[in-house]
Amino acid sequence: MTAAKSSQVRVLEPFERFSEIVFGLIMVLSFTGAISVAEVGRHDVRTMFIGAIGCNLAWGIIDAVFYLIACLTEHSHNAQLLRRVQHSDHPAQIQKRIAEALPRLVAEALQPDDFARIHAHLKELAPPAATLRLTARNWWGALGTFLLVFLSTFPVVLPFLFIHDAGVALRLSNAIAIVMLFGVGYMLAQYAGIHRVLTGLVMVGVGAVLVALTIALGG
Repeated sequence: MTAAKSSQVRVLEPFERFSEIVFGLIMVLSFTGAISVAEVGRHDVRTMFIGAIGCNLAWGIIDAVFYLIACLTEHSHNAQLLRRVQHSDHPAQIQKRIAEALPRLVAEALQPDDFARIHAHLKELAPPAATLRLTARNWWGALGTFLLVFLSTFPVVLPFLFIHDAGVALRLSNAIAIVMLFGVGYMLAQYAGIHRVLTGLVMVGVGAVLVALTIALGG
């Protein structure tokens, strides 16, 4: 998970949103996948519904907390970088530090004069505060992270709410999760400009492997 980098970008970038949805799906699948169809008749459907919701409620909170930690870490890194650039007058050192903060292709396109202008602009900025604080955007991002993880479970757990036959509900739940994994892969491919159907199928396969590992490791 990465924090939003400026006020000009979305609270959560597309890849972050896809990641949180997949994370939520894998968590609920690790719960339902641990119950075999042969044994499901001995489980109360309502208990399974509450357990699946509780699983992703907990992981949604955990993921949101780690999102905030990532935000504080990034704020600290950016503040340290700004201090170093503002207090440095060595052109080569300044260029290296600014380049490290930029995408590689962008940094390679800049000329020494460009780095000098960036340095001049950064020196005019107010020094970073000694005490780092979370911004409103960070809190919105944490809320978005929680909601994506938590709400992505609802289509998967709804069969346990409306179908009284636990075996049928489990099969339908797993089918919905597979379709959602394919859909997430398809949309991710559309965003990345790669083969959509193939990426959707790969996402289903990767999700199945991750769920199997989670169950095998006792997660």
